[in-house]
Amino acid sequence: MQASQALSLLNAKAVRERAHMLLELGLQGELEHFAIDLSHLAEAARRTLAAIDDSYPDRQIPFHARWRHFETGGIDRWAMLAGARRFSDVQGMGRAACDLAIVSALMDAAAGEQWSYREAITGETYKYSEGLAIGTLSMFSAGFFSDDPLDPLRADAITLFRLDEDELIEGLQVTDENQLIGLKGRLGLLNSLGQATTLRPDLFSQKEEPRPGGLFDVLYEEGQNAPLPAERILEVVLDGLGPIWPNREEIDGVIMGDTWRHSKVITKDKTDNLVPFHKLPQWIAYSLVEPLSWAGIELENIDGLTGLAGNRNGGLFIDTGVLRLKDPLQAHTRHEVSSELIVEWRALTIALLDKLAEWIRTDLEVTSDQLPLACVLEGGSWAAGRQIALEKRPDGSPPLMIISDGTVF
Repeated sequence: MQASQALSLLNAKAVRERAHMLLELGLQGELEHFAIDLSHLAEAARRTLAAIDDSYPDRQIPFHARWRHFETGGIDRWAMLAGARRFSDVQGMGRAACDLAIVSALMDAAAGEQWSYREAITGETYKYSEGLAIGTLSMFSAGFFSDDPLDPLRADAITLFRLDEDELIEGLQVTDENQLIGLKGRLGLLNSLGQATTLRPDLFSQKEEPRPGGLFDVLYEEGQNAPLPAERILEVVLDGLGPIWPNREEIDGVIMGDTWRHSKVITKDKTDNLVPFHKLPQWIAYSLVEPLSWAGIELENIDGLTGLAGNRNGGLFIDTGVLRLKDPLQAHTRHEVSSELIVEWRALTIALLDKLAEWIRTDLEVTSDQLPLACVLEGGSWAAGRQIALEKRPDGSPPLMIISDGTVF
């Protein structure tokens, strides 16, 4: 029973349920920090539809995943790498793709406004998520994470565990003039990832030495006889990566990851006041869908995963007026990730993304099967949130200032 209480929050269903719990409280005017005006959801939808028309005028929208960032500038960098490597089987390619997706997704917390990455091959400079994606892809292709000089396209547990700050600084081109926020936090995640993969041979080393991409073998095997639910990908990710998160909530020794406290969430059990988000694990789960699909695994219920509670999606709802700070001065204060205001904002973002997806499907006269939430995010809400931020603030920063350690935002 004790373990089941912890596990009850380590899934996408719990993320959605508790987010909607706070949305209902907000609609009743019972939240301390935000007022909600659903009449402004039309503007958020208009913005999102405009972003879809701009990026995907044919409405052939791919899933929101790290692979989209690897394709920045219209270059399919992964296809080039995989083609040059000439993997002998789909399992080998799947492990490598999952290594890359997991490592890069964990590096994808906000980079800050001062950092950028110059790609040597193209000579182009990229910022934000695109810069982090291309930077980590370049490190991956150069063998930064491999323990085998003859096989650079892998991330081995021992190399991740031993990775030091100087190597990460070199790989991501960090200098005094090109500062990346949360560098130590990101390094800590990679080191902890290396350690965690050695602790769970059942998940990470069924076929080879311990590596994050070992998860591919587990999911590939599960998908042989029946379609694999997307929520199952997240559950496996949360199971394997649980120990990597620093200084987080625990229930009976189970680390709860991206789970925080809000006094309005009342359950009268050990999960009382706890609100899960699992943003980076869900980002990983979305990003593992394609490698599994490439290997012939049929996926189902992609909408079982939730929206991602980050700056761009959350910023869209504040900047369009769906969410309004009850105390406007809070927009000028830096907030800890653990603060109730930020927990409230993130939860409302997840619930409102569900509402936004429903609105857009109705407008386009399509079903959830035809336009999953993952496509709304990609099309979509994330791009719209970035665009309106650039219009409202010269540096494109989000409407709330967050103290980030590089492990959440």
